Amino acid sequence: QVQLVESGGGLVQPGGSLRLSCAAYGSISDIAPMSWYRQAPGKQRELVADIGVGGTAKYSDAVKGRFTITRIGFLNGVYLQMNNLQPEDTAVYMCHMADSWGQGTQVTVSS
Repeated sequence: QVQLVESGGGLVQPGGSLRLSCAAYGSISDIAPMSWYRQAPGKQRELVADIGVGGTAKYSDAVKGRFTITRIGFLNGVYLQMNNLQPEDTAVYMCHMADSWGQGTQVTVSS
């Protein structure tokens, strides 16, 4: 059983930055692809960014150029650096790996 734990959400003004962290705990035999999703009120969950085993990252068009996903050293963990945040980025951000989901962390962008 793998547990994913996110942290780093909060309230930020438009144009500001936040860094989210996700750490994986449990029975993990090897490094695995990991992803960040988000879900805003009344909207479907959407993929924000993912990173493969070799480190290749992909982003949604909505965040490309503003967000960066990186691995936490050699562990099964990832950061999501979010710059130039806008009100439309407000959502619960969730980490995903294999069949596991984190509990989510709230990001609110408001003046």
